[in-house]
Amino acid sequence: MGMQRKLCPVETIYVAQRSRAVLSCTVRGDLDEELLAAAFAAKVAEHPSLRCRIAVEDGVHVLQPLAADELPRLLVREGGPDSFTEEFNTPLPVGGPLVRAVLLRGADEHTVMLSVDHTITDGHSAIALQNALWDTYTAHTAKAGELRDGAGQFAGQFSEQWPSPVSELLPPVSAQEAEEYLARRVERTRQAPVMCLPYEAVGTERAPGEPERTVQRVLLEPDETARLLRFAKAQDVSVHGLIAAAALTAVRHRLGGGPGARTLGCLSPVDLRSRLTPPLDREVMVPAVTSCLDVLEVEHDADPLTLARRVTENLHAAIGRGDFLQELHLLPQVPRHPALLATSVIVTNMGRVPGPVTPDGLEVTDVRLAPAREHYFPEAGRGPVMACVVSFDDRLGIELPYSAGCFTHQQMDELRAALHTTLLAFAAHRDDAEGAVAVPA
Repeated sequence: MGMQRKLCPVETIYVAQRSRAVLSCTVRGDLDEELLAAAFAAKVAEHPSLRCRIAVEDGVHVLQPLAADELPRLLVREGGPDSFTEEFNTPLPVGGPLVRAVLLRGADEHTVMLSVDHTITDGHSAIALQNALWDTYTAHTAKAGELRDGAGQFAGQFSEQWPSPVSELLPPVSAQEAEEYLARRVERTRQAPVMCLPYEAVGTERAPGEPERTVQRVLLEPDETARLLRFAKAQDVSVHGLIAAAALTAVRHRLGGGPGARTLGCLSPVDLRSRLTPPLDREVMVPAVTSCLDVLEVEHDADPLTLARRVTENLHAAIGRGDFLQELHLLPQVPRHPALLATSVIVTNMGRVPGPVTPDGLEVTDVRLAPAREHYFPEAGRGPVMACVVSFDDRLGIELPYSAGCFTHQQMDELRAALHTTLLAFAAHRDDAEGAVAVPA
């Protein structure tokens, strides 16, 4: 592996936030700690990104390899009901490994959690890493005796080649086009500044020992998820549009100020992996994602379905224009124009993905993906609501991470309830018109 690799703009944007993907898989049954540690060591060997740290050389952020005795290894501790929150609040060490794996042992269920720095991952590669960890564990259980006898080898073969930064894989954009796009975006932020929810927790004191970072969750049952998907298809809107509209209306209802329209922003990530030539495998550990910001006038009594159509159509149009490529090129300008990233809601959506596959005798009971960050900015006074959407094994889940120094628990509980209610109402529509809009899933 080369001595170091410079971070590209899309990677650097995560450094100041100290943002990470936190994955959690809860299993019931007998879990072999030694084989799980071996499986994690094999993944670390496979991905150079998991064997490095972030450093600064000549004023530039770079990835540098860790020494052999610094490589991340599986950590094991007892896991009670609050273990998820505790791990969610445990940062990755500054200047240390960019991944952490923890086995939280419980009485009859155990939870395996992965924290991966967003500088080296996006939602797709994080999920792929989690699934590959369990695939490797399953393979190890099949030859456990051979491995323990020393005939096999726990760790995989060390890969020595850094993955290319996604910025090097994108089609070029002309300097004039980039300059004109930036000018339009800056002007839009000036003419139509977006409104955000006030941070009601600012100025209040947290209870002793109360964690700063927490997550609220919306989780649909498989039948509710299936009905929501059928409704989206029948109405020709995306599930992403439905969720974004539910989040936008929930925020609008809590902004107050009368019945008129408010300018709200919806930031939607755009997966670059499928848009590169050739496409980039999900297993490659780089953040291959950009975003599109949609600015909408939202009335207090806005119809969520009409709003979902606007979100769906606007996002499709922005992708068709190639706005997501321009958004990557303007990232270096964000420090000079921070309003470029100002938004009311951030709705990330991994879509429908398979959950981890485990060996016989080990049943998966829950899977989660939630983004965490160390640096929130309560001094801003207001900010976006983040919704991380992923459907593991046909159950749609929405994680709502937040800082208790910004939003109060009551604020987020009300938003979570409103989001859940709107999505269930969408799903119920399909039952009301069973014959009229029946569409195969």
